[in-house]
Amino acid sequence: MNFDLSEEQQVIADLAAQLFGDLATTERVKAAEQGDGIDRELWASIAEAGLLALSLPESAGGSGMGLVELCLVAQQIGRTVAPVPFTSTTVAAMTLAEHGVGTDLLPGVADGSVILASALAETGANDPLAPSVIATRSGDGAVRLVGEKPAVPALPLATAVLVPAMLDGATILALVDLSTATAGVEITPLKTTSRESQGHLTLDVDVPASHVIDDDAALEQLFLRSIAALSAVQLGVGEGSVAMAAEHVSNRQQFGRPLSAFQAVSQRAADAYIFNEAIRSTVYNAAWQLENEPGDKARADTLAAAYWSSEGTEKVVLAAQHLHGGVGADIEYPVHRYFQWGMQNATALGTATSHLVRLGDQLATR
Repeated sequence: MNFDLSEEQQVIADLAAQLFGDLATTERVKAAEQGDGIDRELWASIAEAGLLALSLPESAGGSGMGLVELCLVAQQIGRTVAPVPFTSTTVAAMTLAEHGVGTDLLPGVADGSVILASALAETGANDPLAPSVIATRSGDGAVRLVGEKPAVPALPLATAVLVPAMLDGATILALVDLSTATAGVEITPLKTTSRESQGHLTLDVDVPASHVIDDDAALEQLFLRSIAALSAVQLGVGEGSVAMAAEHVSNRQQFGRPLSAFQAVSQRAADAYIFNEAIRSTVYNAAWQLENEPGDKARADTLAAAYWSSEGTEKVVLAAQHLHGGVGADIEYPVHRYFQWGMQNATALGTATSHLVRLGDQLATR
């Protein structure tokens, strides 16, 4: 695979880096965390810059690009730990656009007035491909959803949520409209490690046929794209934490020399850098494969990226904290935020072990 970005992709990467670097300041991140978990001014700026519409079709006001471009933006969100529901909204919007469901929401996604969520996480073993929500036919193609979904990112902020469910032994995706108070839908806001806006979803509600994606392959597609995007966020988290650690050990003096001059310090930082590079190569390989050659190889490559971004980023953010010494233990110091994000994201859609088990099962059946 050629990992060089096209001229258009480089422009997107540079724009995202400049926008988040300028606007996602520590002060504004703290303010969003103390509020409802979103920097709305930053969200509006992302929409104005066209970043929310990158992967939407042109018919919906989008740019018609794909997952690689989406991941370029997600990476910068992780690098600045920016409190915006970008990945949940854009990945869900791609699914809706491809299946022709909820297309009336897509212009709102592009202009930032609509936030979408995907209820992928499960209780227990957290297997997103084995939904616990049960769907039954309720006439005219409509379905009734009954069940609960834990830790849904951006749920308290969302206009609508994609809910996986089991229907007659197969999986479906149902789009539940949250824009009006709906009987049978209960949202319980959650406090999270990373201070991300999340909610617990309880359902006993009818969904019209027009909002049902009755395709057994749609859930896996949504899951793989979601973990690719989340892995890109993790890449940025690792990069941001290493950058802070590098600055700290270069400026902090000990015994008349900067900490970076000590071999143990430089080796720890180098290990973290190499982890980040491994994550980078697997993430963008996975994104490209999913976009251009979907199938068994794309699935395997995405699971490999998920493993590296879970296992690798945990090691990177822990190293960055250690390299900060006592300062790294201060939960108000910015580097701690990278630790919180990295550790929470590492288990959001399965653990490193669960991704390896899934990958091993696939390879064993080839």
